[in-house]
Amino acid sequence: MARARGFTLVEVLVALVIVALGMGAALAALSGAADGASRMRERMFAQWIAFNQISTARLARQMPAVGTSSDKIPDFANGRWKWTQTVTQLDTPGIYRIEVKVRRDDGADDAHANWLADVSGFRGDALAGASGELPNWNGTATNGNPPASQTPAPATTPAPTTTPVPTTNPAPTTTPAPTSPLTPGSGG
Repeated sequence: MARARGFTLVEVLVALVIVALGMGAALAALSGAADGASRMRERMFAQWIAFNQISTARLARQMPAVGTSSDKIPDFANGRWKWTQTVTQLDTPGIYRIEVKVRRDDGADDAHANWLADVSGFRGDALAGASGELPNWNGTATNGNPPASQTPAPATTPAPTTTPVPTTNPAPTTTPAPTSPLTPGSGG
């Protein structure tokens, strides 16, 4: 009678080492994916805060002051946040660039901060208002009237032309009705 053979202790230990290494690699990959998803979530919240700040600056009645300002948001997405806004005037008169940086409020100074979002937007006051005033791209006051170089020349209208109208109407033409190859009673 043949004796049944099982695994030796060495074979079982080697198999356990291989399984442990594979599980460790799988756990490391899952941990990295979870950290990446968490980091992307943080960046998304920071971008929302930055876009909200730019929208607030765009919708305000007054232009934001040129320079740098900052504030804290005490509770947003289960955390404290800090934003810094820098407003600069561009070379085109009346156009301002608004740059907003957002990070977690961890008490670090801004010079060594880990900014999660850096969003730029623009706001201008050189365009016409709702009253229908034309924009003045020269940068000089016009009291609502365009400069002389932008005033359109008066349009001349051509004299109306007349088209002769026929005095008699031609007789209407009739077309015969189409005939069907199959007529009732043809047996087809």
